[in-house]
Amino acid sequence: MNLLQEMEQLLLDGDADALQHKVQKLQADHEYDALYDVANLLIDYGFIGQADDIFAQLLLVFPDEAQLKIDRAAALVELGEEDDALLLLTDIKEDEEEFVQALLAQADYYQMLGFAETAIAKVREAAALAPHEPVIQLAQAELLLDSGRYSEAVRIYNKLHETNDELAGVSITSRLAEAYSAGAAYEEAIPFYEELLKQEENPEELFGLGLAYYQTERYTDAISRLEQLLEMDPDYFSAYMLAGQSYAQQNEDEQALKLFKKGIERDAFDKELQLAAGKSALKLQLPEQAESHLREALVLDPEYIDALVTLASLYNQQEEDESLLDLLSYAEADQLEIPLLHAFSAYAYERTEDYKKAYEFYLKAYDGMKEDADFLDQYARFLLEEGKPSEALPVIQQLVVVDPQAEEWMAYVDAQSEEGV
Repeated sequence: MNLLQEMEQLLLDGDADALQHKVQKLQADHEYDALYDVANLLIDYGFIGQADDIFAQLLLVFPDEAQLKIDRAAALVELGEEDDALLLLTDIKEDEEEFVQALLAQADYYQMLGFAETAIAKVREAAALAPHEPVIQLAQAELLLDSGRYSEAVRIYNKLHETNDELAGVSITSRLAEAYSAGAAYEEAIPFYEELLKQEENPEELFGLGLAYYQTERYTDAISRLEQLLEMDPDYFSAYMLAGQSYAQQNEDEQALKLFKKGIERDAFDKELQLAAGKSALKLQLPEQAESHLREALVLDPEYIDALVTLASLYNQQEEDESLLDLLSYAEADQLEIPLLHAFSAYAYERTEDYKKAYEFYLKAYDGMKEDADFLDQYARFLLEEGKPSEALPVIQQLVVVDPQAEEWMAYVDAQSEEGV
């Protein structure tokens, strides 16, 4: 058993004292190469602090050794001592062989801190010094992808893909699919996803391809891939939503509702699936099911605006005014200034003959509903019935702008003009 194997066994046995004794002996015997190997072994097993101690001691002996500076900097970053790490990296001079490696390490440092542009600048500096080094090109593409500069990343990945399907453990094909999709170039992403799935089927790429098909309106292909994914992994919840939406886009609402319900069976706490099921049930004229799903979505998130508006719309259509006003009381309590909800309140109060409240909510809704002809029509009629013709006229004038085919109201405006009102 060689030295590293002995050290590894001590690590596995958890014999810290024996391990420390061996390290001290190596130091005493000036076995610097062995110490370096032990430090890297310690890093492999997660003993970063102990490895850093060794690197620090080695740097006392070899203060100008650039590789040691890079290795210790990596350890310091892991220990949360980023500033000390950067000092070591910037101490490596441009004429040293490891300078390019130091630039890449600095790029990792700045990326970790969220300084994407500085990180990219460091990688570009490295690329200028080693323009034909694929690993550096890959590092640049990875940073560009991470910072949302998808077209630039795609250009580099495509160049790498000409000679490499995989580089440094990274699938270039996978990165191209990801980068094209992230940049909304779904048509371009499809062949790369298909290429990946020929090699090996896995959930992430099946979903990526399903999404690309959906975004390019190939809904049947999307459904096929997403249902294949759900057979492989029934707990891939996003696939239920996307498959259901694909069915809905083809007006197959029964199948859509079925998919949403299957997803809810696996995860009843997914508010988006509850909302989607509620909307599908509405399209299928199943108001009780719709109400159940929408209420469940609001239980999961009382501030879920889309579910609140959809349920309020259902109650308004069915003129369930008590339920509607009860629901909208929560919106009022949360001071949600949503014109459509104010309009629903106005309709409900008008139907229940609370005209003072109806007037109050019509006023609240008006500014945000000026482009809704149905609202303007109902508001105008309300004002006229309440004996407020001077207030009704500007509403009617706005209505005929929005809907020039509203002949009844056109005639009203003309009549008022002739009377000089």
